[in-house]
Amino acid sequence: MYIKRHIEEVLKSAINEKGALCVTGARQVGKSTVLKTLFTEHRELTLDDGRLLKFASEQPEEFFAQFEPPVFVDEIQYAPSLFSYVKMYIDKTGAKGMFVLSGSQRYEMMSGMTESLAGRVNLIDLYGLSVREILGDDFREEFMPTLGYLKRRNPKPLNYNAVWENIWRGFFPEIVESGSDWSRFYSSYVRTYLDRDVSKLGQVGDLLRFEKFMVAMAARTGQLLNIADIAKDTGISRQTAEKWLSVLIASNIVYILKPYYNNVTKRLIKTPKIYFLDTGLASYLIGWDNVRVLQNGAMAGAVFETFVMGEIIKSWTNSNGVTPNMNFYFFRDKDGNEIDLLIKRNGILYPVEIKKHINYDKNDIAAFKLLDKIPDMKRGEGCVVCMAEDVFPITAMDRAVGVHYL
Repeated sequence: MYIKRHIEEVLKSAINEKGALCVTGARQVGKSTVLKTLFTEHRELTLDDGRLLKFASEQPEEFFAQFEPPVFVDEIQYAPSLFSYVKMYIDKTGAKGMFVLSGSQRYEMMSGMTESLAGRVNLIDLYGLSVREILGDDFREEFMPTLGYLKRRNPKPLNYNAVWENIWRGFFPEIVESGSDWSRFYSSYVRTYLDRDVSKLGQVGDLLRFEKFMVAMAARTGQLLNIADIAKDTGISRQTAEKWLSVLIASNIVYILKPYYNNVTKRLIKTPKIYFLDTGLASYLIGWDNVRVLQNGAMAGAVFETFVMGEIIKSWTNSNGVTPNMNFYFFRDKDGNEIDLLIKRNGILYPVEIKKHINYDKNDIAAFKLLDKIPDMKRGEGCVVCMAEDVFPITAMDRAVGVHYL
């Protein structure tokens, strides 16, 4: 069963803008499926095929002579030598959309694209399925904590238990569409990721220790990133931990949320937060083998926050094809006052707090008033995303918003 992806409209528009379209994302988020579904006139060439990879790597100058565009090259990062020949074809013909590319490892791809395809490729990230997509909800607007957005939103209901079941199972299409066995899927996923992606980078010599590093990172999802602490727990140097973190970021396994600060606000911390981009994978790595263990555990709040962040990121990327790195921040000062998410748009900061509880009160938004003290910055409407059944006012500017409104 194919679940229609909200990013399809973005991809259909983007392919006509430049010579190449490249979709990146973690392994098994559905890149190949959505691209094959949309661009049927492009011949599919997957470099997971050893023979094709050998041909592309050893004779790149002959590759596109034998396989004339329009082509869809899957796992393009395995043969970066092809990029220069893609460039030559685009520059010679000026044709749009003749190359559809995909890859699960930006670490290798980006260097080749930066050198060869600058200005010639639209690069778009794809994440796992969103709750909107799973429910068949066609609403494609990016989430904002504003009354205008909430009035336009007419969400499908999502009960408390269904929320936690989604969080635990995760959002890889195979898990959602076919109902694969949870333990077998994630066990295979981690092994394939280590063997096929991580081992090829040359950045990781000890795969068993890297897996332990992944577990340590998963156990800190939704928390401040203390790289020295993680290195100590894993038994590696800080330098190695920083290098391995870059691998997880490049693989779209984790997302780093930057803190908001400026030269005037000296008391704001500068340490980022880390989020796993799939809560099912994080649950597997930590060892929660059923939803009740997760739901009732000490990390339930952090994982719920991770889930909400993931859904908001997906809503933005699926709406316009751009991962909102320059729009998203969090706020925390040296007194421990924190706002989980600040959405910056047109010079306005929109605060979002995330709570797993059903009840809400003004204490949930107590830190919002601190934004008024930031010079030259306007504070917009805010909300608490929680398990409320609807939208309820807290103040004239702030509301409690049920998680199904994401």
